Amino acid sequence: MKIDKNALKVIHNKEGQRFEIHIEKHKPVLDYRLSDETITFTHTGVQRELEGNGIGSLIVRAGLDYARSQDYRVIPLCPFVATYIQRHDEYTDLLATKA
Repeated sequence: MKIDKNALKVIHNKEGQRFEIHIEKHKPVLDYRLSDETITFTHTGVQRELEGNGIGSLIVRAGLDYARSQDYRVIPLCPFVATYIQRHDEYTDLLATKA
């Protein structure tokens, strides 16, 4: 399934502690947990039919930008988030500990 990621809107579901995107019957997510001054990203889920469209990166970037805006330190338990941060130096300053 080909998706125009520029047309997508990331929704911050604070009650569910996740960022999500609604695409037809699919709902890619980035789950997190808050604790005082940290945000721990625990899981990124993008359905197979949507892979390869940059949706995972889009939703992770939204989560990291939120962390920055709230002055949270980031703990990337999710391997996708950890890899994203390694590949994008502009987010390494958010890490709670050196990865």
